Amino acid sequence: MAEEQAETFLYKLEAELADRLLTIVVVAQSDERAFSAAENNILRHTVAPPQIKQLSLVEKKPLGRQGVGYVIETAQF
Repeated sequence: MAEEQAETFLYKLEAELADRLLTIVVVAQSDERAFSAAENNILRHTVAPPQIKQLSLVEKKPLGRQGVGYVIETAQF
């Protein structure tokens, strides 16, 4: 009997740090794993481990179809 595979999702999260706001996009099978992956990506992205004031889930989409993605608005220049 084959095991059921958990559905995979594309997550967009925002991390509020002391001096900036980061947008993180990860692929995960649960909200818990998405938050963990986001924290790990933040640690790899920064030189010194930052203090994360808040980590928020902004959007969650199933990965089962073509063209799934996000538009991430950045600061105007």
